[in-house]
Amino acid sequence: MTSTEAQPSALAKPLVAAGVIFVDEHDRLLLVRPTYKEYWDIPGGYVEPGESPREAVVREVAEELGIRPPIGDLLSVDWAPHPEEGDKVLFIFDGGRLNPNVLSSVRFGDGEIAEYAFVPTADLDRFTIARLVRRLQATHAARGSGRSTYLEHGAHPEA
Repeated sequence: MTSTEAQPSALAKPLVAAGVIFVDEHDRLLLVRPTYKEYWDIPGGYVEPGESPREAVVREVAEELGIRPPIGDLLSVDWAPHPEEGDKVLFIFDGGRLNPNVLSSVRFGDGEIAEYAFVPTADLDRFTIARLVRRLQATHAARGSGRSTYLEHGAHPEA
């Protein structure tokens, strides 16, 4: 092994999380109010060992909201290290538009979610923290463009 090759113990071992954005007929984003955080978030959570990010989203939506809508394409990947939690990679998928029939089936079964609301992207800062606002606005824009995007700390890296 040369001095330029990474030693196995020196490799990054990030936490991996996955979430999903759902919209309503007005293109507002679904936010959930977790019982264990001081700010609103999107449905999702950490990926478990042996689970893909997409599988994690399907599981988390079922646990948190009690529904199993189809989960679409990957919209964004965000490199988002956190001072207390370390390196993190976040995957956000497209959940599409939730129709009233699906919404009427929402149940907060696992006790992690207290309520949900649809929020215009311009009002996200009233509900959540700055880095999540940046991530959601960039992901929502990617959804509108039909292309996925790569982010760092919730924003496009400088070229």
